[in-house]
Amino acid sequence: QEKLRIAVLVSKAAFQFISNELGSIVEGHDVKKLRFHGGVSGIARKLCTSTNDGLPKDADALRRRQELFGINKFAESESRSFWVFVWEALHDMTLMILAVCAFVSLIVGIATEGWPKGAHDGLGIVASIMLVVFVTATSDYRQSLQFKDLDKEKKKISIQVTRNGFRQKMSIYDLLPGDIVHLAIGDQVPADGLFVSGFSVLIDESSLTGESEPVMVGSETPFLLSGTKVQDGSCKMLITTVGMRTQWGKLMATLSEGGDDETPLQVKLNGVATIIGKIGLFFAVITFAVLVQGLLVRKWKDGSHVDWNAEEAMEMLEYFAIAVTIVVVAVPEGLPLAVTLSLAFAMKKMMNDKALVRHLAACETMGSATTICSDKTGTLTTNHMTVVKSCICMSVHEVGNPSKFANLKSELHDSALKLLLQSIFNNTGGEVVMSKEGKREILGTPTEAAILEFGLSLGGEFQAEREAVKLVKLEPFNSTKKRMGAIVELPGEGGRMRAHSKGASEIVLASCEKVINAKGEIVALDDSSVKFLQATIDQFAGEALRTLCLAYKEVQGGFSPNDAIPESGYTCIGIVGIKDPVRPGVKESVAVCHAAGIAVRMVTGDNINTAKAIARECGILTSDGIAIEGPVFREKSQAELLELIPKIQVMARSSPLDKHTLVKHLRTTFDDVVAVTGDGTNDAPALHEADIGLAMGIAGTEVAKESADVIILDDNFSTIVTVAKWGRSVYINIQKFVQFQLTVNVVALVVNFSSACMTGSAPLTAVQLLWVNMIMDTLGALALATEPPNNELMKRAPVGRKGHFITNVMWRNILGQSFYQFLIIWKLQASGKLMFELEGPNSDLVLNTIIFNSFVFCQVFNEISSREMESINVFRGIMNNYVFVMVLGATVAFQIIIIELLGTFANTTHLTSHQWGASVLIGFIGMPIAAILKMVPV
Repeated sequence: QEKLRIAVLVSKAAFQFISNELGSIVEGHDVKKLRFHGGVSGIARKLCTSTNDGLPKDADALRRRQELFGINKFAESESRSFWVFVWEALHDMTLMILAVCAFVSLIVGIATEGWPKGAHDGLGIVASIMLVVFVTATSDYRQSLQFKDLDKEKKKISIQVTRNGFRQKMSIYDLLPGDIVHLAIGDQVPADGLFVSGFSVLIDESSLTGESEPVMVGSETPFLLSGTKVQDGSCKMLITTVGMRTQWGKLMATLSEGGDDETPLQVKLNGVATIIGKIGLFFAVITFAVLVQGLLVRKWKDGSHVDWNAEEAMEMLEYFAIAVTIVVVAVPEGLPLAVTLSLAFAMKKMMNDKALVRHLAACETMGSATTICSDKTGTLTTNHMTVVKSCICMSVHEVGNPSKFANLKSELHDSALKLLLQSIFNNTGGEVVMSKEGKREILGTPTEAAILEFGLSLGGEFQAEREAVKLVKLEPFNSTKKRMGAIVELPGEGGRMRAHSKGASEIVLASCEKVINAKGEIVALDDSSVKFLQATIDQFAGEALRTLCLAYKEVQGGFSPNDAIPESGYTCIGIVGIKDPVRPGVKESVAVCHAAGIAVRMVTGDNINTAKAIARECGILTSDGIAIEGPVFREKSQAELLELIPKIQVMARSSPLDKHTLVKHLRTTFDDVVAVTGDGTNDAPALHEADIGLAMGIAGTEVAKESADVIILDDNFSTIVTVAKWGRSVYINIQKFVQFQLTVNVVALVVNFSSACMTGSAPLTAVQLLWVNMIMDTLGALALATEPPNNELMKRAPVGRKGHFITNVMWRNILGQSFYQFLIIWKLQASGKLMFELEGPNSDLVLNTIIFNSFVFCQVFNEISSREMESINVFRGIMNNYVFVMVLGATVAFQIIIIELLGTFANTTHLTSHQWGASVLIGFIGMPIAAILKMVPV
């Protein structure tokens, strides 16, 4: 046992040494130390792994490895507890002033009237403050939990890994030192490690070093750091360090995670809140001055201005509390809360609709979108590609089923078939592997998978073709060049080299000088052959097929991996037509966008005829629209672009710069609010330039996702329309809440101010105003800011960039409803006793209770009316929003409790059924008045 214990300790110490040593090698880019350990293969041996098969599948060994090296996760800041949010809510300045008032009230009240009678007023204010604090804290705490869940979703990243000889998808969290990871363009390096093999790898290390220039990684400089991104090329890497031991992990440990910045709407509403708060402060000071003046005049007339008793001190304190509470009511702190609530609610619901929101502002921005620039592949189409037509050796064939593949294979000359298969299986970024279940699996982009499937159907074997030649260099597909290339060394003496090229048909065809004919002979590419091949490309494209041309060239005079792959002098092998069907529901979604005033534009790298065919099928390209190619677009002058851009509906053969330029012009010159979709690294500039970037979740690279505001998890255009609908819903919901809140603000301010001026007293006490503040702020935000979207939202024009947030319609509703409520309360103050036949010493308290009750029910029914700003039918879909119904029910229930059970604390008294009925009726009358107001044109 002792020997075993010592052996375990020695083993742990050895692994610890290896871990620290590996960390210093990779972080320090220490080539000398790497050579000392035997290079990458030596490090692999010390990590007990294979660069070909990866780690062995031994659950116990993997578990022990994880215990020794740690997991590939970064330390996260601890979640704040509920009590932290309570503490923060208590720091609100106006609530702190009210707390001081409550404390003084308790001291004076108990000293003069004893316990418990003297404590009622103070305890009432304390109870109201605590209710406000706990409701606010609960709301903020739930939001923080929601955002934490969404943050976890953002960080779910899978990557291709070889373990136990099988290639498989794994979460980056499960990676261990010794794992072999496969990286391609757009991937984020998941941990620190070493380059094993690959081609043309450029790494963007700006996230770590700040340097914008990409770094070339290869066998000479094999160091790969966590958090960096693959800008070009593809490779296999050996993981050496994970989690907090990586350079990225150490950097994260020194940084504190910041939350989302305020959204534009929150900033705008904070400004509105500040202005209203200042107005409220002005009214509060005047109200306090008028009330105090009334008390002083009364005492002067009585001749008691020198003598002050405790009761008069309490009266002065109540005046101050009323003034402070007017500020509390006036300051619409519920505005930013409503925005956050609405956005958080929308984010959670959008997650269910397959849209992951990365930035809060994206929800509201999408509601204002006037243009969507969509890519084609995978967004408008299914991204499930198959080769259905081919033109190999100048002969066109349909290849949709096994019998047609057999016909094509039988017609091809052996030498031509050999060249075709060599091109397919070597000039590719994909792979054909065996899964753990022993089934053949094709890895790579949908386009690569379609071409590889085509090669396999012709009887080709991926591994056999790969082993038959030596792959010297591979240049992955480049969206600028629109092609990819490979150099292979042929078997036999002399080491002959051959170049293969694959890409956009017209571009690769333009680089060809020869063609393989039907007899398998290599002949000059004359005018008639060029015309035939171009006509074939147009025919395939007209059938909405994606076309690719395959070509090869014998390389003379040797080739070095540092040399550029030739771009001319090729021999055309053939052209393939790939079918990528339009997604179900896209045409209907595009029609919804058009009805909603949102222009949809397709920006694609495909052939213009293919793009036009797909665009017509989707309903994007109309009779008055323009389809243009990227190279033509680039040649246009500024004056021509001004006239052209509004009419562009399709841009084909576009480069990343073309997409960026189009988006920039739409935003700056034409003042559009632009949403852009993208899935590749090259889409990042346009995604950054857009008002809202939408990355494709399944097909997208990590770079594209990081540049985006929203990740569309199902890569579906219909989901983009759903995001737009939710965005509009957020905007409208906040407008509804603002309309409701400003109505309460106006009435509460005017009533207390006018009453103080005219009668020398305020009808609404501090506790009552705090309850009203609760109704209109937190509860109002909960009720109105969580309304789900409806289809009517997509039948109106977008707000756009310069739309006014508080519209004329809102002002009409606010002023009309405020006038009614003020009139009613003024009438009750003036004639209430006569109307309700109130007499005796308790009559003032009963009347003030009726006024308070009527005022609250005015807000309850106004809340229902605020569900629709223009439509008269405000009950449509009300039962679908359980939050609204619960908030409304809770408000009414608590109002009954305040009136009937908490009279001592809230300065209210019991009301008869007749008085209750009158209060409810006064509130209800506000609804038909709201309906009449909606008929008034503005």
